[in-house]
Amino acid sequence: MKRMAKLSNSLTLVILLGTTSSLAGALVAALMFITVAGAYGFCMAPLRWRTSGARTLLASLLLAATLTSCAEIFARRWFLPWHHAFGLYAGLIGLQCVVLEHHGFFRQTLTERLRLSAGFGVLMLILAGLRELAGRGTLGQGLFEHWQGLVLFSAGLHLATVVPGALISLGLLLAARQAWTGSNSIFKETHRP
Repeated sequence: MKRMAKLSNSLTLVILLGTTSSLAGALVAALMFITVAGAYGFCMAPLRWRTSGARTLLASLLLAATLTSCAEIFARRWFLPWHHAFGLYAGLIGLQCVVLEHHGFFRQTLTERLRLSAGFGVLMLILAGLRELAGRGTLGQGLFEHWQGLVLFSAGLHLATVVPGALISLGLLLAARQAWTGSNSIFKETHRP
C-alpha cells in the first residue's frame, strides 16, 4: 500500500472513530463531510487545470480551509450541541480534502466518488447506531430537539461510547464482514491430490 493511501485512510479513521459516539453526531459529521468534499471537488475542478505544483497545493489548502470554515460556522449556528462535542473533527475534514486531492480521489469518475462517499457515510451511521445502542441503550437520542430517542434498555456499556470502544466496535464489524464474505469462499475451494 502506498504511503499516501495510508495517510488518507488514517485521517478518515480519526473522523470515523471520533464522531460516531451518537447517531446524531455521525449524521451531522457525514453530511458535513459529504457537503464539504462535494463543494471542494466542484470548486477545485477548474483550478486544477490552471495551476500546477505548489500553486495547486496552495489553492487546495485555501479552498478546503474556506469551505470547512463555512461549514463549521453553519454547524455552530444550527447544530451547536454537535459543534461543542465534535467541533474538533471539523478541521480534519478540510485536511482530508487536501489529502484526497493529492491522492487523486477527485480525478475519479463521479459515480466512483459517490460510491466511496456513500460507503463511508453508511459505515459512519452503522457504527454510530451500534455504539449508541450498546453504550446508552437508546437509538437516535439528540436527532430532534425535544425527542429522547428510542429507549431500548436503561443502561449500556460505557466503553462503547468512548474512542477505544469505537475501535473495538469497528474491529467487530470488520470481523463480521470477513466471516460473512469468507464463509462463501470455503465452498468454492477445490482440493486436488
